[in-house]
This record gives sequence, structure tokens and C-alpha cells, in this order.
Amino acid sequence: MKFDRTGFILYTIKYNECVAFYKNILELDILFKAENITCFSFGNSYLMIELDDEFTPNLSYKNERVRTCLRMNVPNVKLVADMLTSKNISVDYQEHSWGTIAKFLDPDGNLCAFKDTSKFELQIQNHLI
Repeated sequence: MKFDRTGFILYTIKYNECVAFYKNILELDILFKAENITCFSFGNSYLMIELDDEFTPNLSYKNERVRTCLRMNVPNVKLVADMLTSKNISVDYQEHSWGTIAKFLDPDGNLCAFKDTSKFELQIQNHLI
């Protein structure tokens, strides 16, 4: 499978403090900001800081709070979500105004997600000054 981009999502309760840390201490460049989300350039990838609202999608998460997510951007989220479903992988497919995602767990219970490339790239384009 080929990915357009990959990224890491850090879910945090201390959202403002984490954004300040990655921006001011580590001096990462901001790719874009949205409500309760700040996305930084992270080498050849991206690091997204997201407020953890403790929402649990329709997946069987461990009883621990999920703090990270392995993100893979793809051209067609529905297509890859359907592919996973056909292989008996439980997928939480979501369409939002800011983009489409499909969350799933790896065999060890780590959260992974696909995100639509076009909306992600548009978020970056709209942030550029």
C-alpha cells in the first residue's frame, strides 16, 4: 500500500501547554491550526496535537486513555476502509467537514487511522501566509 503522507497524532488533555512546547521549545513549524488541533511539520511527516475529549469511537479500545495514533494519508479513505473491513478488521469510518477518517486498531491495540489527502493538503494550503 502506498501512502501520500504519514503522521503522528498526540492526544492530550494539556492541549495549550503541548502546543506551546512543540512550537516554542522544539521550534517546530506549524502546518495548520483548526479547533483544538495544531499540526506541525515533523521531518518528512507531521505531528498533530489534538485535544483529548476522551471520546471513544466504536472500537474496542483498551481501558487506557489513547494518546497516540499512527496516521496514514491516502487518496480514498472509503476504499481502504472497505478493504480492511473485507479482511475482518473493525473500522470506525467518519466523514467530517474537515475531512474523512477511518480509525482501526492493530493486533496489539494501537490506534491507527487513514485520512483523506485532499482535505489535509487543503488545510495546509489555507494556513500558508
